[in-house]
Amino acid sequence: MQFLLRGTRGASLAMLMLFGVTTGLIAGDAPDHFLRDYAETRGWSLGRPVKAQPTPDGQAVLFLCAQPRTPRLGLFEFAVTTGQTRELVTPDQLLGGGEEQLSPAEKARRERMRVTVSGFTDFQISKDGTRLLLSLGGKLFLYDRTAGAAIELKTGDGTLVDPKFSPDGRFVGYVFDQDVRVYDLAKRRERAVTAGGTEVVTHGLAEFVAQEEMDRFSGWWWSPDAKFIAYEEADASGVEQWFVADPSKPGQPAHGQYYPRPGKANVKARLGVVSARGGKTRWVSWDVARYPYLARVDWAEHGGLTLTVQTRDQRELAVLCANPKTGATQVLLTERDPAWVNLDQQVPRWLEDGSGFLWTSEHAGAWQLELRSADGQLLRVLVPPGEGYQSLVSVDEAAKQVYYRASQDPRQSHLYRVPLAGGDMISLTAGRLSQHGATFAKNHAIYAETIASLDEPTKTVVRRADGSLIAELPSVAEAPPFIPHVEMPTVGDGPGFHAKLIRPRAFAAGQKYPVLVHVYGGPHALMVTAALSGQLLDQWIADQGFIVVSVDGRGTPGRGRDWERAIYQKFGEVPLADQVAGVRALGRQFPEMDLGRVGMFGWSFGGYMAAQSVLRRPDVFKAAVAVASVTDWYDYDTHYTERYLGVPADAHDEVYRRNSLIEDAPNLRVPLLLVHGTADDNVFFRHTLKLADALFRAGKPFDILPLVGFTHLVPDAEATERLWQRAVGFFKANLH
Repeated sequence: MQFLLRGTRGASLAMLMLFGVTTGLIAGDAPDHFLRDYAETRGWSLGRPVKAQPTPDGQAVLFLCAQPRTPRLGLFEFAVTTGQTRELVTPDQLLGGGEEQLSPAEKARRERMRVTVSGFTDFQISKDGTRLLLSLGGKLFLYDRTAGAAIELKTGDGTLVDPKFSPDGRFVGYVFDQDVRVYDLAKRRERAVTAGGTEVVTHGLAEFVAQEEMDRFSGWWWSPDAKFIAYEEADASGVEQWFVADPSKPGQPAHGQYYPRPGKANVKARLGVVSARGGKTRWVSWDVARYPYLARVDWAEHGGLTLTVQTRDQRELAVLCANPKTGATQVLLTERDPAWVNLDQQVPRWLEDGSGFLWTSEHAGAWQLELRSADGQLLRVLVPPGEGYQSLVSVDEAAKQVYYRASQDPRQSHLYRVPLAGGDMISLTAGRLSQHGATFAKNHAIYAETIASLDEPTKTVVRRADGSLIAELPSVAEAPPFIPHVEMPTVGDGPGFHAKLIRPRAFAAGQKYPVLVHVYGGPHALMVTAALSGQLLDQWIADQGFIVVSVDGRGTPGRGRDWERAIYQKFGEVPLADQVAGVRALGRQFPEMDLGRVGMFGWSFGGYMAAQSVLRRPDVFKAAVAVASVTDWYDYDTHYTERYLGVPADAHDEVYRRNSLIEDAPNLRVPLLLVHGTADDNVFFRHTLKLADALFRAGKPFDILPLVGFTHLVPDAEATERLWQRAVGFFKANLH
């Protein structure tokens, strides 16, 4: 269950009126263009550089960018020496003005990656930096930076996903339908590497839970010498198949997918090694019965082939080193936790000389960055617990420096470096409340830094190795109509909760305002962050006559192992208790909050929290809008649910019952609006239907807004505008 909610499919306004649910403005409201502008500009983000990547020689920075109201990305190049920016190629040039056609497999892949834009959604740079690999509408293109021209790599008719340059740049590999293929760039010829893949048994594709929950989107990997390929075989023959149908198109066949639910069969994964020219597969051997999850695979030049595997209950994780010639494996390290072990897809990160690798661990009570020897032994802790380590950025092997992101305050993130030999941690971005990220050139001569803060939109700048500014990458984005006024107090007892509060811009001192809690409340996500992008919609909602607040309670990241794992088997207890405590603490500090008129709204896990708030604490929350919410945890996927609630064979059924919402339906006595995409293949529409049926049978009034044809995401501008109008109108009618 991912938090960032971007989308891939649209629906007409007429579809949003099913079951007599209207979506227009509340009578008497003045026209307001904010929502349409917000939707069409994607929160004023379109037109800003994204995915900035320096070339290996540090002479240029490549990035993607769209027009301000057209979610279609083109490819641009910033030249470091001249400071000039030019557009290299557009999607229209490659498609000849034709429409981009996506296969169902590519649509599903983009859904898992939360990609909603079209055009070039990604690009790859060859090792020497002279060529670029671009995928567009199922077609594959090679762009020559020297010649300034692109050619299409002619492949067969079928579904092509996950293309990658070989390490030597001579070949391109990809998954075609359900098998791995390689394209020889010199001979302009394609050849099969694996054979026999089907929709049930795939070769080279990451299964659903790997993409949705493990953050692993690839299922195949080049060897460093480009002579071999490691690939995942995912056998879904024992997995339940669920079908998503569009009720507005009864003549259209339903789309099926393999969806593993708690306590039921998962995909059976194994890892094979095969010659890049095809042939017999050598299967890697490990204790699959103990470690059924294949979480990560890496094939480093000197570190060898390593894989990260997990137990079904995710309380144990092991890193294995595999011999590609024999398939034998040996354990390099093991991590254990009585609740669960978090995955970090950035490690192990092998050093180029093969002497060891970087690793991250929470075994000391908070994240720490470690250097380990080639056999897995701990050499030294580079970033100790308590320093707020967040993620690995880059390793400068020549200078023997490690760059990373960290902050003891999870609302922000800053760039640091530390010597591989150990020593002082040097801050590169200390200062105001803000968030920073970076991508470095291979030679570390330059880096592209993204900067987000509360008082200006996100920007990307290019810096030299010493941190001096070269330039800001150009943006053509429209400026937002206002800068929200956000307060971020820490409230409550003990360590307290990080919270945010936004008043109406026309705030009147001495007046009491109804309160809306914008919630997520689940693991691995924060609502209270130092970024303007997360505040614009909340400011507009506040301007409709509310005070909008958010509270990051226990279970959220960045505050240590115990804080995060306090929610283990307690989704229906701890997160809601912390929202109640946080709102009441805010009310004591800000008396303009009317705690007799509090509502909650949220999406995904936030939708679960919103529905839960009115079912279990109607004494505090007087109305809720729950979007795409889980209502029965037996109907969500294995890897996410079993991590937090336990495997049903081990966890008593009572754990799942008390964390689900169906049996709470008779308790509803305040207004509830349920919203859900009918084509959702992550949190299926089934969830909202089950709660709606339980409410109906209990004789409880409620509202429902089905978003016909939408998945878990709603990128359509008109639908976005109407959805938020409807939500705010609902709260106006029930809290004002």
